[in-house]
Amino acid sequence: MNSYIETNKGRFLSELLDLLRIPSVSADPAFNADTRRAAVFVRDSLAAAGLDEVEICETAGHPIVFGQKMIDPALPTILVYGHYDVQPADPYELWNSPPFEPVIINERIFARGACDDKGQFYMHIKAVEAMLATNSLPCNVKIMIEGEEEVGSDNLGAFVIQNREKLRADVILISDTSIIANDVPSIETGLRGLSYVEVEVTGANRDLHSGVYGGAVANPINVLCDMIASLKDEDGRIMIPGFYDKVENLTAAQRKAMNEAPFSLEDYKADLQIDDVMGETNYTTIERTSIRPTLDVNGIWGGYTGQGAKTVLPSKASAKISMRLVPHQTPDEITELFSNHFRAIAPAGVRVQVRPHHGGLPYVTPTDSLEYQAAHRAMEESWGKAPIPTRGGGSIPIVALFEQQLGIKSILMGFGLDIDALHSPNESYGLFNFYKGIETIPLFFKHYAALKKG
Repeated sequence: MNSYIETNKGRFLSELLDLLRIPSVSADPAFNADTRRAAVFVRDSLAAAGLDEVEICETAGHPIVFGQKMIDPALPTILVYGHYDVQPADPYELWNSPPFEPVIINERIFARGACDDKGQFYMHIKAVEAMLATNSLPCNVKIMIEGEEEVGSDNLGAFVIQNREKLRADVILISDTSIIANDVPSIETGLRGLSYVEVEVTGANRDLHSGVYGGAVANPINVLCDMIASLKDEDGRIMIPGFYDKVENLTAAQRKAMNEAPFSLEDYKADLQIDDVMGETNYTTIERTSIRPTLDVNGIWGGYTGQGAKTVLPSKASAKISMRLVPHQTPDEITELFSNHFRAIAPAGVRVQVRPHHGGLPYVTPTDSLEYQAAHRAMEESWGKAPIPTRGGGSIPIVALFEQQLGIKSILMGFGLDIDALHSPNESYGLFNFYKGIETIPLFFKHYAALKKG
């Protein structure tokens, strides 16, 4: 099988570049036709790889692509999940090359979606192709690639509930996470949840002349900034009543083990070109980005932002705010706590609206399961060293629902790196990582089938 992969590396890469050229931005209706074009590309790729019953499944939003190869009902089944939609590429001017015209520089592919998640899910399609082409697929496989992960996977949830039998499997395998370094393999054993909201502060019934009215009426931008600033104290602790009530606190031993993972704070700062880090007092950077909840402003706007000057007090100001959640916090509860608090702290001179967007539950994978052991053995065989278990800071909202509705665990066996600049300009994915994934995924299939066989 390795010789098949080696022989076809060039074609695998060429196909991925074609996929990256499709601007499948799920958040923007202007890209709806392109997003469907990406779904068609994925469907055709699954069929070309040798899967059966390949189909585009319609939803109320963007479609889901599904295919399977059931070689023996007595064998275990692996369900592969990924997403073909990508984040908006804005601001375009910060890209060194057009985001949907992939380029390869220093053995890295630069394009929107290169790592998140096109490069990573396409590894699975090529790995399954290699196993089928060499008659070495050791168990059944189902592949489901959706088009709405970046906007909350709302319609995938309904699809899962309505198609439990179609999706019946023994484990879900996901590559939408990262490793510590190319020479330090790791497996993420947890994800943070998410509560995402948009807030709007309204003052007067129209924009006002800042000289005539300034100092006499509320400026929604000033008020919004004050309200946001009050959401954290000087120690970085979130000041929403009840926010921490259900937060899981790890033991000193668990925290010590977590911080033994290779990490250089100086390299971290150098990579980001910052002089120092910030965050919740008495927690390390590793802890702040994995086991602690957060609250961050993701966008803020209001008033005049064009060229030159226009001296107005804006009628409205808005912001988008995300809160990453840890075990035992739920997005519905946190969204309600935030909404009640944000309205309560608004001064009398403004009106406040809070609009919930999407959210997801946190998720933790046990490290003593057959599924995790299969991933551990696969990466150890591929790298020649044991992988380190880590907790991830990102969110994949659908993972907890998979367990609730399908009753099976998910394995987060990703191959990205922190330098991949996910969701940012100049997103990239290493050629090493792309090919390493294609080589390692069949090893998971091999070890999982063996472990299930006993």
